[in-house]
Amino acid sequence: MIFRSKAPLRIGLAGGGTDVSPYCDLYGGAILNASISLYAYATIETIPTNEIIFEAIDRKETARFPIQEFLTVDGHLDLAKGVYNHIVREHGFLPSGFRLTTFVDAPAGSGLGTSSTLTVAILGAFSEWLKLPYGEYDMAHIAYEIERLELKMAGGKQDQYAATFGGVNFMEFYANDKVIVNPLRIKSVHLNELENNLLLYFTATSRLSSVIIEAQSKNVEENNTASIEAMHFLKEQSKMMKEALLKGNIDEIGPILDFGFKHKKQMAKGISNNMLDELYEAALKAGATGGKITGAGGGGFMMFYCPGNANYKVGEILSKLGGNLRSYQFTEKGLFTWSV
Repeated sequence: MIFRSKAPLRIGLAGGGTDVSPYCDLYGGAILNASISLYAYATIETIPTNEIIFEAIDRKETARFPIQEFLTVDGHLDLAKGVYNHIVREHGFLPSGFRLTTFVDAPAGSGLGTSSTLTVAILGAFSEWLKLPYGEYDMAHIAYEIERLELKMAGGKQDQYAATFGGVNFMEFYANDKVIVNPLRIKSVHLNELENNLLLYFTATSRLSSVIIEAQSKNVEENNTASIEAMHFLKEQSKMMKEALLKGNIDEIGPILDFGFKHKKQMAKGISNNMLDELYEAALKAGATGGKITGAGGGGFMMFYCPGNANYKVGEILSKLGGNLRSYQFTEKGLFTWSV
């Protein structure tokens, strides 16, 4: 039997970073994000031998183990190991050996939530195989626990929920791991206009998001006023973005993104750098009205809002600066699993 899953990556439109503890525990966080047509895929094939095989096709990594109760986490294929360890601990030994194959449409460290989305996809494949009774909130929370608590990977909470639920969501984050996902009903004409005007640009760099996130968390713990105020502004940005989308005031999104870009850089060192600032200024000069660094910052993808027909000129300029544009569409569905 073959058990498959796919989960969409996401772009964070506003409020990024306010889902990270301890900020969300102390003040409450709010993020607006949207899933896009780039995915993390996972396939489990049962095999007649008593072994576990992990294959990350995009990373060209493979590992084999005898079936056992716990796989040592050592920096190699840790997400797959983490999900396996959780499943065995909670549900007992698996019924047979298996091969787990994974692939992600964007590189790690790109700022599109690749690690968390892959965790959701792997968990989804196991859920399909074992017929586990996970609802959407269960799936997202378990993926969060595996990644943040069990594997000790620094990060926030939004990515697991975006990958599981899909669509455009206004998410709220509170103490005690309370998360509320509010799906937004945006008219198709407004969503299509946003998709047309919002360029997704890969800077041809990646970064270790955990370093930036750890610095951000430390700033909150040490009561760094400038950093905390910046997060307050970003939380407000998510509310501004929600209102603009629901009312169809799409061209307001550029200035709202610009508002967030200026404040996000105050959250922690390393979020932006000279290269990213130069790309941002070049896009503005070409006609963009705002933009942002996706994810924690430091590299990966950027996106720019280009009103009217400015997307063509902005795209032309950006394509000459070392990175490349990435086509995408917004998606309505989150994690999907099936078997053949």
